[in-house]
Amino acid sequence: MIKRTELLQTGYAGLRLPLAFLLLALVPGTSYAANPGKGGSLYAMHCASCHGTSGTSVMPGAPSFARGERLMQPDAQLLSSINAGKNAMPAYRGVLNDQDILDVIAHLRTLN
Repeated sequence: MIKRTELLQTGYAGLRLPLAFLLLALVPGTSYAANPGKGGSLYAMHCASCHGTSGTSVMPGAPSFARGERLMQPDAQLLSSINAGKNAMPAYRGVLNDQDILDVIAHLRTLN
């Protein structure tokens, strides 16, 4: 358990990741909730040409999200994969911000 004095001495860098996220969630005026509606629009623009409009892959080797492929991973891991890209999939770091990608992930989770 982290004591208040330790927190004041070490700052936020010494916290474990889940606790840091909890503290960020308490910051007034900050929203981290994903928007699957916005994610659907972004998916149609950036992803549907390979992964299909309904999540059924149209490109060989691309995951089929309608069958749940890859969606058993946590959001943070999917975010990292989308940012980095792989094989034929381009990296989206710098194209979409993290919140946009989380919105797309929220949309993907509605497809199956």
